Amino acid sequence: MPKRSSSVVGREFGNGVRAAVERTGLTQRRLAELLGWQEAKISDLLAGKGGADELEVATLLAYCRTPLDERERLLALFRESGNVFLQIPEDGLPDQARTLINQEKEADEIIDWSMVLVPGLLQIREYIEAVTAKARTVPPEKIQATVAARVTRAEILEYDRTFTFYMHEQAVWLPVGGEEVWREQLAHLLRMSVRKYISIRIVPRSIGMHAGAAGDFRLMKFPKYPSVVYIESVKCGLFFDDKGTVEVYENILKDLAAVALDEEQSRAVINSILEGLQ
Repeated sequence: MPKRSSSVVGREFGNGVRAAVERTGLTQRRLAELLGWQEAKISDLLAGKGGADELEVATLLAYCRTPLDERERLLALFRESGNVFLQIPEDGLPDQARTLINQEKEADEIIDWSMVLVPGLLQIREYIEAVTAKARTVPPEKIQATVAARVTRAEILEYDRTFTFYMHEQAVWLPVGGEEVWREQLAHLLRMSVRKYISIRIVPRSIGMHAGAAGDFRLMKFPKYPSVVYIESVKCGLFFDDKGTVEVYENILKDLAAVALDEEQSRAVINSILEGLQ
């Protein structure tokens, strides 16, 4: 496989190979010596840039004693190309997909747009439980594992990166989980909104039709890689990192920013709803 610029699928492949190499306890240099390779070849693979053919990748994974199912996953990623990556997790739970989690961890800026629900990273556990139970996309025996995974994702909400959450006003008016959960979710939004690295902005119902009506999405920006757009459906996640698609979604965000209430006004909307529930 020729070298290529880093992409979502390439980085996911590289992360998997890195984990396989680390499990051996060997340095990249020593592993390269044992395989008769240049160390740069392994470095390129770990960076998702290719530089090896499929047989060489299979040889590396076999030498690292990578489990068969993980080996097949990584070889499938290696064969992927292009700037669109469709991921259908075996358990059918997009939020537990390792690619999304890895991208979120690597991003230094995340901009999220949500039409109907409070954005996932801002949802409290009880809200997540209610959404997961009502969605009927998760078997009952997997609900708690799904909830735990989504709660854990919120750990990335730290000061070393920035987050902007645009949400339609209908999202904060939707009484998910009953009035008690609804109240606590609104209170959580207010607590999160005062953090300097988090911006929460409401798109009011009064504006009518708007640029974000086509659906939810997330834009993730990275220090060294092209930006990535992530769109989630019921059973799969779709990643785009081609310049044209990213620009389309950047323009949607610009339009939303132009009509959204500012941070203080958005807090006032949330607070007014909360006060009405007391």
